[in-house]
Amino acid sequence: MSMSRILVVDDDWLVCSALKAVLETAGHKVVIADGAAAGLKALEDVSFSLMIVDIFMPHMRGLESISLFHKSAPRLPLVAISGYKFAEPRTQAPDFLNMALKLGASHCLKKPFTTSALLYIVGECLKTNIVPELLAPAI
Repeated sequence: MSMSRILVVDDDWLVCSALKAVLETAGHKVVIADGAAAGLKALEDVSFSLMIVDIFMPHMRGLESISLFHKSAPRLPLVAISGYKFAEPRTQAPDFLNMALKLGASHCLKKPFTTSALLYIVGECLKTNIVPELLAPAI
């Protein structure tokens, strides 16, 4: 797999550091943004192959971050992550992972997740992320 540039948006420094270490070890270039504003600025300044975005961040209302990032880069695969408790069959709590998928996330991961789960999802996203202009014949 060729080196890809991945944007990681999470307000938790430890999560960002761990993701950066795992992804860089796997051969990817990683840009860290500590919140939505920094993440949106990074999307304006740099081209990415994938973004990994925390569902719940300060100054955002719940799934607002997923919707905002998907609207900013609709063709870019987005992996939604969160450590919040998710719905169980016997509760009435909302299923945030499913909601994130409906808002445009390509995949979701519940924190804590394994290195192998992260790398598998990243690989799947990068495999299916074919940008149309890259397929167009050169003129």
